[in-house]
Amino acid sequence: MSLAIFATLLAVSLPVQERTVDLTPIAKVELPALDEMSGIVKSRRYPNTYWVHNDSGDAARIFAIQPSGDVLFKGWENRKADAGKTPDAKPYEGISILGAFNQDWEDIAIDGDTLYLSDLGNNGNARRDLGIYVVDEPNPLEAREAHLISRIPVRYPEQTDFPPKAGYRYDCEGIFLKAGKLYIVTKERTPGGKLPVDTTVLYRLDSRRTDAVNPLKRLGERKGLGGWVTASDLSPNGKYLALLTQAPFASVWIFDASGPDSQWLNKPIRQIRLNKAQQCEAIGFEDDRTVLITNEQREIFRVRVD
Repeated sequence: MSLAIFATLLAVSLPVQERTVDLTPIAKVELPALDEMSGIVKSRRYPNTYWVHNDSGDAARIFAIQPSGDVLFKGWENRKADAGKTPDAKPYEGISILGAFNQDWEDIAIDGDTLYLSDLGNNGNARRDLGIYVVDEPNPLEAREAHLISRIPVRYPEQTDFPPKAGYRYDCEGIFLKAGKLYIVTKERTPGGKLPVDTTVLYRLDSRRTDAVNPLKRLGERKGLGGWVTASDLSPNGKYLALLTQAPFASVWIFDASGPDSQWLNKPIRQIRLNKAQQCEAIGFEDDRTVLITNEQREIFRVRVD
């Protein structure tokens, strides 16, 4: 037996550490325009700054927030962001992404100072226009607009029916990057999209053509997560993959992201069940030991994952 196979079997056989956490919000975002946060990622350039966006049907825009719930924007630093209470000021509406359209943005990722906005939401599994927007990270205290670098069209090579006749396997609410490669994790439903399925598939994007649709490469599958995947992120040191699950119960799963990417989902380290989570939709590493989680009720939670 090869060392690689032995290591994989050992990882699969090791018991997953489990614990339960009662969530208590550390803050709440009060800005009216941020009404359904669906993705969060920490800036590498601007300290204590996280990029977030709303879910489907919103304008093509992003916001910079802090764990305190403050929103950063032009002319104001580190203040409560209800600009409507300031005389002669209009309520803040975020940083517009010129040339982009929010069909169903579900997550955001970062590589250096480049942002990747995932327009891969596909509730009905019928979309043929899935894609990822690439944007230079703007200065949150100066920019009102950001220009699009490119849009990368993608497709699932296994999908031949729109929607499929079997289970709905072609929705995605989690993306992340490692070593310059984009990865996505799926959110699955029963046939017809009625009920959650606690299974996810990991894909990698190997090409970034803008003039053709890029096929995703299927890497691996994980069952028994206890809920569908609503977000993902990679730790700053690149060692840990976090998946956020929801319905019927919320959890954070931590996987060992070392070695071949085809084996990452075979190496769960721990499951942290979340009580009082409500509808959690976004997760981002604060550091290698801590994640921030947001829900549709605008609350921000901090959870230790080590």
